[in-house]
Amino acid sequence: MGQKIDLMEKVVNLCKRRGFIFPGSEIYGGLANSYDYGHLGNELFNNIASLWWKKFVQEREDMVGIRGPIIMNPKVWEASGHISNFTDPLVECKICHERLRADKPEEMEAHAKEAHKGKTEWTEAKAFNLLFKTFIGATEEDEKAVAYLRGELAQTMFTDFKQILETSRKKLPFGVAQIGKAFRNEITTGNFIFRTKEFTIAELEYFVKPGTEDKHFKEWADFMEKVLVEDFKLKKIKRYVHPKDSLAHYSKGTVDFHYEFPWGWDEVFGLSSRTDFDLKNHEQLSGKNIRYKDPETGEELLPYVVEPTGGLDRLMLAVLLNSYEEIKGGRTTTTEAVKEEEIILRLPKALAPIKIAVLPLSRKDELIKPAFEILHSLQKHWMCQFDETGSIGKRYRRQDEIGTPYCVTIDFDSLEDKKVTVRDRDTMQQDRIAIDELVNYFKEKLP
Repeated sequence: MGQKIDLMEKVVNLCKRRGFIFPGSEIYGGLANSYDYGHLGNELFNNIASLWWKKFVQEREDMVGIRGPIIMNPKVWEASGHISNFTDPLVECKICHERLRADKPEEMEAHAKEAHKGKTEWTEAKAFNLLFKTFIGATEEDEKAVAYLRGELAQTMFTDFKQILETSRKKLPFGVAQIGKAFRNEITTGNFIFRTKEFTIAELEYFVKPGTEDKHFKEWADFMEKVLVEDFKLKKIKRYVHPKDSLAHYSKGTVDFHYEFPWGWDEVFGLSSRTDFDLKNHEQLSGKNIRYKDPETGEELLPYVVEPTGGLDRLMLAVLLNSYEEIKGGRTTTTEAVKEEEIILRLPKALAPIKIAVLPLSRKDELIKPAFEILHSLQKHWMCQFDETGSIGKRYRRQDEIGTPYCVTIDFDSLEDKKVTVRDRDTMQQDRIAIDELVNYFKEKLP
């Protein structure tokens, strides 16, 4: 367990040192479990979101995408059951008044051990609503001013169901997807970016005919696991089937896809069978007909819903942990002696924030100018980085640390033979490639 925790500390350190993730509001002392994504973290996150969208939406003919608002009419959350049911059981330590979730006994035990030498006394559990309350308008006294930050993305897909149906002309089964921010007033946060109060969800609602939901549920479960393993390269994945007594208020059945984090197995993706719970409640409260009309039989019905969802921040953490590797004594393709450990971030090529680094062997103008020309030609296709500082060995190691798959080195021979050296991050193989063939070369290597 100690080695796993050590891995977490090393990844957190790398993220801050190399510009992936910073503590939020740090110049003011920070804000608990608030993080900013730096220049590399932003690129990595965008690549993760793009890959999710590609696999779950772009490559399917039965999907459409939308983008909904963070603040919706409060009646939405009344109909969805979130105002009355979206709660966690809260207990309070009578010694220090720390509040924790009663359904997380391991965290309660750890708190007692660390803070009170193993002994403490807890209050009775109370329901704690996770929705963030806010106010619209100039006064907070008016009850009509109360609103909520969305706790999930699903409700936009339900409230817009009829309009999406009419404008997209989709037939059952079909899905509606979106990626966006969600907010939960979590009692317990922690484990870096795994559990925060503000996070990004990739979520879709897949509408099916009642009676076929179990078939679609199985198909989506198999597909989600395949994407995690084959596309995001997460090998340590297992399924967790929720027992009936732990299901969310809207769920007929839920399965989570867990990754083995340093603290244990925990969720990155989830799949729920929501029946017609949401559409039925929205139809009743709004008084509007939002039913699907079968184009062949004319029958009107409320579809059942299968919901694949994933937290992109925790998926990003899983990808970082999964990709981190240290090599004792280092490795190098130069004659430099490397005594310290070298870090390699073996990110999947589709996710790497920088795809290609352009490295002139010398800072002399005769190499800098053609190096920039190569950079500009490659930047039209991929995110690239120019690095001219330090020895070539140190520059290789810097790029390995941030997960760059390829380095292009321009040397003095390049001025004569019009070729450059391309070095592969994973194999360390070096190929001599003609400059005018570089774009085609990388099109075969990179997504």
